[in-house]
Amino acid sequence: MPRVAYVNGRYIEHRRAAVHVEDRGYQFADGVYEVIHLYRGRLIDEEPHLDRLDRSLGELRIAWPVARAVLGLAMRELVRRNRFTTGLVYIQVTRGVAPRDHKFPTDARAALVMTVRPIPEFPAEMRDEGVTVVTIDDLRWARCDIKSVALLPNVLGKQAAAEADAYEAWMCDAEGFVTEGTSSNAWIVTADGTLVTRPAGPDILRGITRQAIARLAAEMGIGFEERKFSRAEALEAREAFLSNSSHFVTPVTRIDDTVIANGKPGSLSAALHDRYVEFMNSSPLALGRG
Repeated sequence: MPRVAYVNGRYIEHRRAAVHVEDRGYQFADGVYEVIHLYRGRLIDEEPHLDRLDRSLGELRIAWPVARAVLGLAMRELVRRNRFTTGLVYIQVTRGVAPRDHKFPTDARAALVMTVRPIPEFPAEMRDEGVTVVTIDDLRWARCDIKSVALLPNVLGKQAAAEADAYEAWMCDAEGFVTEGTSSNAWIVTADGTLVTRPAGPDILRGITRQAIARLAAEMGIGFEERKFSRAEALEAREAFLSNSSHFVTPVTRIDDTVIANGKPGSLSAALHDRYVEFMNSSPLALGRG
């Protein structure tokens, strides 16, 4: 069965889906997006993702293309038509189509595109063996808290990681503190077992999975601090891991040329990963039980 996309109110065969050449997302990166994990028929943390979409739209002064409830219904219909149980739902809203001019158009209507693509469930070897990250300079703009489609620095960073045979790149600010990964938030565990991640602010994206991990850690009685940590501190950490909507809690066992601790995923990272999977399995089914 061919994949189906949603484009401005229409469900279209994925390979035929298109937007106008003067869509401002294409010409100016004038738009925002969200990615929601579809896990065994469940839309994980749907409402927090839509809350963040609302915030991103508000920061760029882009109107919702449809009512929030309508978007939720359209997303479920898209999932139903694609018949995937595990995948990623991509939502993109741009300011719309208008003659090319930097200032905001006065009469453009926000454009909405959604797709779903299947992904395999989390590879067991990533939990059991961990991944490698490299560190790079953070070249992004000053409003990384907006989930903008302007991702060129992230693309370059992800490519740098790939060329170094690493899974991810962690970006560092001018003072040597880790901000976040190109598509993930960065975490370490200190020698006394405290969980540390950078505070939410304009220099990082406030990850939805990041928020869930903080909540789950509190439930598990794990000490948690929001503070900056340097690359040097990360190299000396007891554990390190990254988080995002597609790969939850992924242990990091090497940063650049340095093995973290004993080179094995740490017990706290593994416990958080397993607890997050439990959380996902307890989430409601997107389309009910049929």
